[in-house]
Amino acid sequence: MENKNSLFRGKNGENYLIPFILITSLFFMWGLANNMTDTLLAAFKKIMSMSDFQTSLIQIAFYGSYFCFALPAAIYIKKKSYKSGVLLGLLLYATGCFLFLPASSTASYGFYLVAIYVLAGGCSILETSANPYILSMGAPETATRRLNMAQAFNPIGSITGILLSQFFILGELNTAGATERAGMAAHQLEEIQAKELSAVTMTYVYVGIVLLALFLIILARKMPKEKTGNDESDRFSATFRRLIKNKRYTFGVLTQFFYIGAQIGVWSYTIRYVMVHLGYNEQDSASVYLVSIIGFTAARFVFTALMKYIKPSLLLVGAALGAIACSFVVIFAGGITGVAALVGVSLCMSLMFPTIYGIAMSGLGEDAKIGGSGLIMAILGGAILTAVQGLVSDATGSINYAYAVPLCCFVIVAIYGIWISKLKENF
Repeated sequence: MENKNSLFRGKNGENYLIPFILITSLFFMWGLANNMTDTLLAAFKKIMSMSDFQTSLIQIAFYGSYFCFALPAAIYIKKKSYKSGVLLGLLLYATGCFLFLPASSTASYGFYLVAIYVLAGGCSILETSANPYILSMGAPETATRRLNMAQAFNPIGSITGILLSQFFILGELNTAGATERAGMAAHQLEEIQAKELSAVTMTYVYVGIVLLALFLIILARKMPKEKTGNDESDRFSATFRRLIKNKRYTFGVLTQFFYIGAQIGVWSYTIRYVMVHLGYNEQDSASVYLVSIIGFTAARFVFTALMKYIKPSLLLVGAALGAIACSFVVIFAGGITGVAALVGVSLCMSLMFPTIYGIAMSGLGEDAKIGGSGLIMAILGGAILTAVQGLVSDATGSINYAYAVPLCCFVIVAIYGIWISKLKENF
């Protein structure tokens, strides 16, 4: 018997469970890419003896690409379909992975940045397509909970990405530090770097092979079709004007910018923070990073369950306040206490992205295709604010003070949650 409140039932009783599972697998795949990229900062810092700001160029390439590809992706799926966007995203993501091969052969940091840019463009298209696609796979009143459920598999991909990086990338790094490398003969250093870059490259190539397999499965599967109209309401200019007038949406985009900046910054420098305060090497420090992501994953399932009983906006406020408190400890405590607080920040962050996204997208209707791109473009915060953190770290000589940047971002998230909780809608 049809249940209109089912998470996976359409208006006409269609069962979207299998399509939901397939699209949810994409959340896993871009989570894997995001957190493998985070560990590359520590890897390239050692391989090429770089500063924190220089390694932040990886995040600028990755999240700058998200910004550049999101709107073209939205226009593409508006003309085609969500499924078409998914397929295009998978192809571009896989292409970026395979570009690591020529980057390795030239040992060029710039070429690696190009490969990361292409890879991230595919992830941007996937996120622009998959997030609103998940929202459409069932009753509107359960859309935010459905998105939180799908997003819960994103950090599982993150955990997998960290494990791959820890054992197949960081675990292959030579123990020689920057000072030792500076004193090596050119041929000796090149031999060490070639081995390290090969470890980076082949890990990504294997991911590319998995992506191609997933592409073929989704290509062959019949997926839900969304309506696409050709009337005036579908014109981009009209859609843009409606979105700009929607304060809940525009404030949501701004909030997402700061949240993503906080999330990426917190995770990008976790390994550095642990190395400084606990004296671990890169591989062992990645274990603490892994604990953070496991906590993030578990907390997301808990928050999703709590949404049955507590308004999402109130949960968002509570999580933001918790993240602010933990950030203060990270900055001023240090040591094992600071590391524990850093893990606590990850637990608090778990709720934020899908909740901000779901609230901002609620009620957009056909405008959701373009509206979703704005929320994905907000991921640019991960490029800009992570670089700011790198500059703060280099300027102060302390990774601790860099965490003042995400602290300020969490204040913005708290303000958005408080404002939303006062609206008449049941968010």
